[in-house]
Amino acid sequence: MASAAQRRIKSISYAKYGYMFIAPFFLVYCFFQVWPLIQTFILSFQGNGADAGNFVGFDNYGIILFGSGEGMGRRAAAMQELFLTSFKNTIILWFGNFIPQILLSLLLAVWFTDSKLHIPGVGFFKVVMYLPNIITAVSVAALFMRFISNSQLSAVNTLLTLNGGDPVSFEASAAWSRGIVMFIQTWLWFGNTMIMMMSGIMGINPSLFEAAAIDGASSGQVLRKVTLPLLRPMVVYTLITSMIGGLQMFDIPYLYHTGAGKINANLRTVAVFVYEQFRAGAKVHQPDYGIAGAASVILFIITAALGILVFRMNRDEDEHRKKQERKALVKEYKKQQKLAKNGGLSA
Repeated sequence: MASAAQRRIKSISYAKYGYMFIAPFFLVYCFFQVWPLIQTFILSFQGNGADAGNFVGFDNYGIILFGSGEGMGRRAAAMQELFLTSFKNTIILWFGNFIPQILLSLLLAVWFTDSKLHIPGVGFFKVVMYLPNIITAVSVAALFMRFISNSQLSAVNTLLTLNGGDPVSFEASAAWSRGIVMFIQTWLWFGNTMIMMMSGIMGINPSLFEAAAIDGASSGQVLRKVTLPLLRPMVVYTLITSMIGGLQMFDIPYLYHTGAGKINANLRTVAVFVYEQFRAGAKVHQPDYGIAGAASVILFIITAALGILVFRMNRDEDEHRKKQERKALVKEYKKQQKLAKNGGLSA
């Protein structure tokens, strides 16, 4: 039999030390993430300008969703139109940079991991393609403003002028301004997405590719029948993270404009709309905290709903069914254990 000292050692729980190590993370997370989120929900039910801090119920949601609010008049309809336009811009910019980004990243990842191609300098190319991701958004915006913008001193307009052409107002055109921002976002993030795709492909069992090659499968068949199905979890992860980042897009759309303090209406995203209301609102010294909070909450709900929808649509049904069966077995086992403990009688 075990001695009293041995029994005492076995009864000691070291779980508290684990909680002590992870406590700093949860404290920081709650302070910088959970509390601001709760505070945003609270702000969404409070007034704007001089009425800040007063409870107004769902008035702010009514203003930006339906264009109706107590004492707002025509301004409520204008605010609704501005919000809906901002949301439309957000969706357009996200789709316009995500689709080419995922296609380019997947293509490069397949090329760089294909042992048949023997591409020299793969490590160099990976580093170079990832570099834009570590450059600050301000630097990138300044770089592209010098390269292509309304300014006559931008590189593109300078070349046009030297060749007898007229300068182009790129920022005034919805197609040009959105296309430039889409290109910037794709250029910034395709390297990061490529690295994730490569890690997913390299995690696939090489014997599957060897078996496909022995069976005479072409590169396209291997991609469709082997790579893409097994890469599905990584694609879903990329889609969800890109969707979250895309719906919260702020820096490049906000910074890409020549005029000081003048936001490009074609690039005004929901995040830019929130910043404008929170910072200045209708009056310079009376920010619309309530409207900014309501817009943030709506964006949060839309992002969460779309994320859950994408996750459920791409869920492995067989794995989900097996998981449910395991849960049922565990539940039945615990029930039997409880009956045995009670002498075969249910409690």
